[in-house]
Amino acid sequence: MSLKAGEVNLGTSIMAVAYKDGVIIGADSRTTTGAYIANRVTDKLTQVHDLIYCCRSGSAADTQAVADIVHYYLQMYSVQNEGPPTVRVAAALFQELCYQNKDNLMAGIIVAGWDKEKGGTVYNIPLGGSLHQQPFAIGGSGSTYIYGYCDSVYKDDMTKEECIDFVKNSLALAMSRDGSSGGVIRMAIINEKGVERIFVDGNKLPVHWQG
Repeated sequence: MSLKAGEVNLGTSIMAVAYKDGVIIGADSRTTTGAYIANRVTDKLTQVHDLIYCCRSGSAADTQAVADIVHYYLQMYSVQNEGPPTVRVAAALFQELCYQNKDNLMAGIIVAGWDKEKGGTVYNIPLGGSLHQQPFAIGGSGSTYIYGYCDSVYKDDMTKEECIDFVKNSLALAMSRDGSSGGVIRMAIINEKGVERIFVDGNKLPVHWQG
C-alpha cells in the first residue's frame, strides 16, 4: 500500500505484555520517511483513557487520527456509563475503525491496559482490522526479527521485573536488526495504581551479539 501525499511511515517496533497485576508496553522512537529518519524521539505510546494505551505502527497520520477518534469515544462512553471503559471496549473501537476503513488505512495497533473486570489485558489489531487477545503482542517492521526470541523467552506468570526485561531486551534486539527502528525505548507500566513511564536512553540499551 503506497503512502498518501505528505504522509509519514512509522518504521516501528512495538510490544505489550500482560503480567499478574497489569501490562507493560514499549516502543522504539524512530519515525522514517523512506530511508530518511524524520524523527528520532517519537512517542508511539498513546493514552486513550486513564489506564488504557495503544502502541502505534504503520502510517503516523492514520494511527494518530484513529487514536484521537477512539480517545473521543471513550470519553463519551465513560460519561454515559458513569465509569471507565474496559480494555476490551477500547480494542473493539479500534478494531471497528480499522476494519471498516481497511482499504484506506495503514495502521497496526496494540491496545493494552488495566480494568476491574479482567485486570491487565493485551489486544492485537494487525493490518486488516482483525482482533486478537494475546498474553503478549509484537508489531511493526522490527517485530519480524524477534518472533523466535519472544517465543523462546516468554513464559506464563512472569513478574513485573521479568516483563520489563523481556520488553526491553526484545525491543533492543529488534532495533539492532531493523533499519527502520531505533532511537530510545519508551515503556509504560499500567496497573490498578496508575501509569508509570520508563525511558531507556539509546546508549544504555541492552547489547546483543552483532556479526
